[in-house]
Amino acid sequence: GFLGMEVFHELVKIDRPNLRFPPHVPNVSECLATYPALFETIATEDVLLHHPFDGFRTVEEFVASAANDPQVVGIKQTLYRVGTESPIVEMLAEAAEEGKQVAAQVELKARFDESNNITWARALEHAGAHVTYGFPELKTHCKLCLIVRREQNGVRSFVHIGTGNYNPSTARQYTDLGLFTCDADIAQDVSELFNYLTGFSRQTQFRKLLVAPLNLREGILDRIAKEERLAKKGKHARIAMKLNSLVDPEVIEALYHASAHGVKIDLIVRGTCCLRPQMPELSENIRVTSIVGRFLEHSRLYYFENDGQPVVYLGSADAMRRNLDRRVEVLVPVENQRLVEHLRDVLLKNYLEDNVHAWELRADGTYHRRTPAKSGHAFDVQAWFMANPPSKALYGRNA
Repeated sequence: GFLGMEVFHELVKIDRPNLRFPPHVPNVSECLATYPALFETIATEDVLLHHPFDGFRTVEEFVASAANDPQVVGIKQTLYRVGTESPIVEMLAEAAEEGKQVAAQVELKARFDESNNITWARALEHAGAHVTYGFPELKTHCKLCLIVRREQNGVRSFVHIGTGNYNPSTARQYTDLGLFTCDADIAQDVSELFNYLTGFSRQTQFRKLLVAPLNLREGILDRIAKEERLAKKGKHARIAMKLNSLVDPEVIEALYHASAHGVKIDLIVRGTCCLRPQMPELSENIRVTSIVGRFLEHSRLYYFENDGQPVVYLGSADAMRRNLDRRVEVLVPVENQRLVEHLRDVLLKNYLEDNVHAWELRADGTYHRRTPAKSGHAFDVQAWFMANPPSKALYGRNA
């Protein structure tokens, strides 16, 4: 018969420690834990976080510091799936009450969180924040936070762009990526995107961001086509994508075409995948893996080898028609070479080597669970990242 799946939310509250995973304490590096060290670090170089292995506390500190910093003049943020408890929304309200310019784009059509979002939107309005609700025909699904701060040399903008929601609960259960930057072009793009979201702009071109439904699909297809051209010339060409779902027919067709011309393609697709790998003369160069482990794989990452000069994007968008045509989504380029190498040589490499939670998609549409070779060892990528959090390797000791 029918089963109400919400019952499982009640089951997990049962006090049975022996049925639970061992507690996991996320890493927070010292330079990312407190103000002003966090802003000083971002001003020096872009910062990459991989939740839940890296603590969501850094994101909360980013907003909290802005709320309390007298030099900060404005905060703009998108809110999609907020949750019943939201320290970040409370901080935005506090900032508005302190007289700062606070603008929040609240998505009222966020499935399962409609009532929570309405409650928080009213609280923000009551505190004096400027609250907007997006477009009737589009969901605002991108994850953006823009902080404008006065400094000695003028005004500087700090940006956070993520793959996951500003939700402390899901940040402990989902794997997500987040990028902090004060790159002037990206900050200007984000500022202009907020103007687009509030109806003050009809902008369709951006300096660095790929934005759906404006230029994101085109940007992905152009990058796939460039890898194909490089492969035809005998240059280094490779594509790797980490997604929740791969459904969009145009993206799938482009990947087939690139594979047929020699581009090696690795796809890490946790959920629905409408592409068939390992088909003769069509997708022989494509490998599809799904990771299903303790944490729900939620991050989106697009990697293009580009003949040894990699182009990498992260953001909120899956390769689905709904995301590319009916949602406001953002992909941001990762331009710091150290972070690009980490995403390629650590994150993607380790995910592709998992033989504990990995399932490989076959040409007939069935999944085969990958297991360690008899002479090999078991490699659990999520357990590895719990023991080796990226921020510890990139930014030093714990707070």
